[in-house]
Amino acid sequence: MASYSSSSYRTWRFDVFASFYGGDIRKAVVSYLRRALSDKGISIAIDDEQEMERGATFSPARKQTIRESRISIVVLSKNYATSSWSLNELVEILECKDYIGQIVIPFFYSVDPLDVRRQTGDFGHVFKKTCEGKTEEERRR
Repeated sequence: MASYSSSSYRTWRFDVFASFYGGDIRKAVVSYLRRALSDKGISIAIDDEQEMERGATFSPARKQTIRESRISIVVLSKNYATSSWSLNELVEILECKDYIGQIVIPFFYSVDPLDVRRQTGDFGHVFKKTCEGKTEEERRR
């Protein structure tokens, strides 16, 4: 298992890490979120790449950025689950929640929270398509 240290004595590099699928919300929601948090002096880690290259490997540096953030905001949109990259970020975020007490704030953008929870509706359809060819362990995570 990855190395995690207790959150009770650590210093955080970022106040907030934002996980999202750029194609859905980069210009509308994420730009507003960045501006609103920055205006309040809150440091935020947002991926500035326009799109992750299809099939790109989830990097150790990205995992480290997540681990060094006190709070993660996960913007769940209809197409969030089309990206294995986003799903890998989510796995790391949830591990940080469990192991270091990272605060996780879900933000549901044009998607029903029950569809996300139950993996139904548009979100579920996209998730199932993304999971095609994956092992049972990968789907479970």
